[in-house]
Amino acid sequence: MSVISAVEYARHAKDLLLLPDLAISCDGPVRSVALFSKQPVEQLGDRTVLLSASSRTSVGLLELLCKDVWKIRPKFAQVRAEAQDLDALAALPHEAVLVIGDAALALAARGTYPHRYDLGTEWKQWTGLPFVFAVWAARRSADPGAVRRGHEALLASRAWGLAHLELLAEDAAGATGVSLVACREYLAGLDYAFTYKHLAGLTDFFRRLAAEGIVPDGSLQFLQVA
Repeated sequence: MSVISAVEYARHAKDLLLLPDLAISCDGPVRSVALFSKQPVEQLGDRTVLLSASSRTSVGLLELLCKDVWKIRPKFAQVRAEAQDLDALAALPHEAVLVIGDAALALAARGTYPHRYDLGTEWKQWTGLPFVFAVWAARRSADPGAVRRGHEALLASRAWGLAHLELLAEDAAGATGVSLVACREYLAGLDYAFTYKHLAGLTDFFRRLAAEGIVPDGSLQFLQVA
């Protein structure tokens, strides 16, 4: 049982069950997944866009936005530089870069790119739905009782975390160097639920990826907790 990238769940759905009511998602800005660009996104056709150790889910979302929303065909380049090494990324030839996680928050604070596109915001404007970046899943072969106990512990952990966001923001700021204000805004802005709206958003995302041959076409199946 583990948290797993949404795309990786789709690729291995025949072996996995989703845990209900748990996800890492957003219903609007996500803040930690963004395309940073030296020029407006509409001008990135045939230009180099770096993918810096980004999750396949974020990359898949960016590819869909480029093709279906922005109507551009940039040249994507995978780079070996660590996402946290922003100076190494800046030294590489590119017009834009996809950055996720703490590095995206830090890069936004630097203000070195004149254009920033929050992928959660772009998806919301496009579809009107939340976007699910990661889910919790268990192997179908796992002991159901053990998985249910783990699921209950995760729900309790989420409840504690939501009740102590200020403490978590302080810890995150100390560990990452990102400002307390930015950490507080980020943690409070994420959505940790998995409602029917989230399911609709995830299903729509998978449908679009399946049409591109990126993931198999299939249905989502949940652990039965009753």
